[in-house]
Amino acid sequence: MRFANHDGRATIVLNDTTGIDVESASKGKFGSNPASVYGVWDVFVDWAATVNPTDSVLTLHRSRLGAPSPEPRQIFAIGLNYRDHAAESGFDLPDRLPPVFTKFQSSLTGPDTTVTLPAGGNTDWEVELVVVIGRETRGVGKAEAWGSVAGLAVGQDISERISQLQGPAPQFSFGKSYAGFAPVGPWMVTPDELSDPDDLELGCAIDGDVVQRGRTSDLIFDVPELISSLSQGVTLYPGDLIFTGTPAGVGLARQPQRYLQPGEELRSWVEGIGEIRQVFTADR
Repeated sequence: MRFANHDGRATIVLNDTTGIDVESASKGKFGSNPASVYGVWDVFVDWAATVNPTDSVLTLHRSRLGAPSPEPRQIFAIGLNYRDHAAESGFDLPDRLPPVFTKFQSSLTGPDTTVTLPAGGNTDWEVELVVVIGRETRGVGKAEAWGSVAGLAVGQDISERISQLQGPAPQFSFGKSYAGFAPVGPWMVTPDELSDPDDLELGCAIDGDVVQRGRTSDLIFDVPELISSLSQGVTLYPGDLIFTGTPAGVGLARQPQRYLQPGEELRSWVEGIGEIRQVFTADR
């Protein structure tokens, strides 16, 4: 199943141009707010399997898609979780839990957006697979962790490097949480829709120039291990997001360094899920 936030309404995606309005098709059993569905995700999935694909059909418009989980209680982000990215960043590989930080909820947006570049900054790209949690999770084992996942989406951990790295201590969460710095979408895909949810190609391109390409099978800590490790210390709630890390190819590590410029378009994709697009504009 593909689940979307269309015009702020919970929507089952049939294809790229049509969907089913959940509140209407369920006759009010489920509300219109996409966030409300995650609290009863297992019940919702069972109901969705019975839906008539001709009931309450609507036309999807990409410009009206929002983040598939628009009100997460927590947004986790993972650093140095691909070997090639750790190497290009000059860090040793993490041996237990990789660096964990947060992206503030105010940075969360839908898939196709215009993002204002902070004045005087060096804004970078980081394509990521994003996990959406589907049930409250605490202390789960790795073998059971996929059972906590509602679905997967495409994300960009857009990063303003000056704010992120300036001393005396790095400001990861602040530098990665400017307005529009957490686009997610275009929808969420349940793991059963993917032939192998542990091995998906992901990448991004600036004005057609591919700058990152990798596979999630190269994650140092894969999705089940991330969920298990996080849940040993914190409770994961339905609708929470986990940005799982980025492969090599970020602008900071290039020689010479390269950063996003006004007028450029960043297209990011994950195999079997779809793509998101950001256009950048100068701060005025």
